[in-house]
Amino acid sequence: MNVDIAAELCKRFEGFRAKPYLCPAGVPTIGYGSTYYTGGAKVTLKDAPVSEPQARAMLLHELLNTYAPAVIRLCPGLLVFAAANNDWRRLNAIVDFAYNLGAGRLQTSTLRRRINAGDWQGAQEELMKWVRGGGRVLPGLVARRKAECALLG
Repeated sequence: MNVDIAAELCKRFEGFRAKPYLCPAGVPTIGYGSTYYTGGAKVTLKDAPVSEPQARAMLLHELLNTYAPAVIRLCPGLLVFAAANNDWRRLNAIVDFAYNLGAGRLQTSTLRRRINAGDWQGAQEELMKWVRGGGRVLPGLVARRKAECALLG
């Protein structure tokens, strides 16, 4: 499975931080938005800094072992399309979405219903609804959703 595009989106929009920090949701995070280490331990604010190669490995581990499987389980047509067409863009867009907001949000969303119906215009419209944080529109989320929408088109 190819999650290279999702990894690049995550790196671009999450940014790299060597030291642990609290993400906007209040979760200890490190590297490129990782909340877990490759061994399964949760990130804590007392953890040692990580190098950029370590952060990249953690990101890829989470994408391949947590988020891509969840997206495939929730939207199986994305994998079928990707494999049949050797076109991983749509799957990667939704893996990035799940990494950013969690697979639970995808599971209960109208976005999922649009994807599973093959309604790509509707899916793009739904993606653009996920741009708020703390009750206000965040420019970084608008840019991220637009990048994801471009991959769905």
